[in-house]
Amino acid sequence: MSRKGYGGVAKFGFQGEIAGMATSASDIAVSAHRMIGALGTPEFVSEMDNTLRAVAHFDLTAILKFSVNNKPTLLHNGLVDVSSPEVMSNYLNGTYLLDAVYASCANGVEPGLYRLSELAPDEFFSSGYYVSPEVHPCISLESGTLAEEIVFIAKLSSQTYVCYSLMRSSRLQPFSDAEISDLKQFVPIVNALMLKQWPEIGQKQVAERDFSNGELEHAFLTFAETSLSHREQTIVSFILRGHSSLSIAHVLKIAEGTVKNHRKHIYSKLGISSQGELFKMFLTHVLGKHLN
Repeated sequence: MSRKGYGGVAKFGFQGEIAGMATSASDIAVSAHRMIGALGTPEFVSEMDNTLRAVAHFDLTAILKFSVNNKPTLLHNGLVDVSSPEVMSNYLNGTYLLDAVYASCANGVEPGLYRLSELAPDEFFSSGYYVSPEVHPCISLESGTLAEEIVFIAKLSSQTYVCYSLMRSSRLQPFSDAEISDLKQFVPIVNALMLKQWPEIGQKQVAERDFSNGELEHAFLTFAETSLSHREQTIVSFILRGHSSLSIAHVLKIAEGTVKNHRKHIYSKLGISSQGELFKMFLTHVLGKHLN
């Protein structure tokens, strides 16, 4: 795949490979023109998908709005019935708090295109949230986990982000470095168009505050609040979001052994013996119901 430089949408100098077929620069320019032309219409997202598929193939998409003190809004569901409506409901009503994309927004991530692995903690991909088809809407017992998820992140305001995820199911290979490089050329136009497609999102302003002091912190500060100290609740928040003891120690600037001792005390106070049980307790806390 050769690249002669991008002087704008109409000046792409590369060939994209999709399912064994070459996609010319002119084809991509035509798709991009259609995407821009569809702005403000219900066809915008499908045209945006088509434009980016001409650069790198993917088979699943989703667009979510994350904002302070509010649950997410699903702006587009292109998951092709991977999971049930109940699983998406679980996500939108609470388990999004464990999503690495949401956590990154809460921590003020810069707009751009990211591999999920760039945003996620070190044990995220083995965490209860990521591997559970009951609460993770992008996976199922039939399809398994994803080959990879990448995400365009656009910032509408200090409190609001729009995140456009492109995913490859497990039957495909992860995105190559060359594909990521080509897709990154679209960050300015994709993010600008998303802000124009949903302008009402950015217009609803609330008092300035730190994103991380909203739903995310509230959920963990009220979890087992009569049993755990504030420090222990903080440790729980890192464990459930996919941090190892070593990673937690690094973030909190304490010894790894101290983190492990905290974990033992947390399990003892809650009457549990595993991280899986801790995960289920937290799900009951945020969703108000028991899952199998």
